[in-house]
Amino acid sequence: MNTKQEAPWLYTISSKHSLLDLNLKEIWRYRDLLFLFVKRDIVTVYKQTILGPLWYLIQPLFTSVIFTLIFNRMGGIQTGPVPPFLFNLAGITAWNYFKECFMGTSSTFLKNQGIFGKVYFPRAIMPLSITFSNLLKFGIQLFIFGCFYIYYVIDGKTISPNIYLFLFPIYVLMMALLGLGLGMLVSSWTTKYRDLNVLLGFGVSLLMYLSAVPYPIAEAQRKFPDFVAQFVAYNPVSQIVEGFRIMFLSSGTFDWSKLLLTFIISVFTFFIGLLVFNKTEKTFVDSV
Repeated sequence: MNTKQEAPWLYTISSKHSLLDLNLKEIWRYRDLLFLFVKRDIVTVYKQTILGPLWYLIQPLFTSVIFTLIFNRMGGIQTGPVPPFLFNLAGITAWNYFKECFMGTSSTFLKNQGIFGKVYFPRAIMPLSITFSNLLKFGIQLFIFGCFYIYYVIDGKTISPNIYLFLFPIYVLMMALLGLGLGMLVSSWTTKYRDLNVLLGFGVSLLMYLSAVPYPIAEAQRKFPDFVAQFVAYNPVSQIVEGFRIMFLSSGTFDWSKLLLTFIISVFTFFIGLLVFNKTEKTFVDSV
């Protein structure tokens, strides 16, 4: 009599994982779902708005104008040979991608608790999709920055990119990893501490002013108290914003050691955020 052999399982879904298991293989298996979420995020964000993708342009332009009037005209902050508007637009373009990744992923569990409680898939797919979809917004804002860049070059301003432009993918990667890692950490904590949602908007606004977005790092070192100036100088977001200006405008001082430190902090933040996120996804239904 032939005994029927059971076919081996292809995948096993279990809540028992090692603390250091990043679950990267499973995320790769669900890459098609990741692409679907990216497409959904791009299509639905401005689907029912009048101006649609034009909001991608309006926000950085108006912010750059306000920064130019307040910090450069009234505050007297000097940007050297670089036009103040272009200087501010460069900083805002870099800052916006980090902010959108951070803010978009910081409420992953709360926004998706309905679908998380019904269907299984690696929960990290959600914050990853937000990070990838925000690349479109970053690309549009980078295009606008390029248009104004060409205008000022034609107008005779002494601005030019330099050899460090080859590091552009590294800076984009650091922005994504840092925003994603911090966002996953905050998303995990907000399942128990809802007060973080209230503090998050204020904290991000404060971080922008401490990240050399509307001024050069050198200006902070001259005018700020020493402990504040040191925080600004070694803040990884400040280094990313400053590096963005160095690449395109040759404004600022490049430091390989600070670039390496920023890269290490970004990668470390991402892995810690992913570990905490994966740990929280096992029990978050009991908390939200």
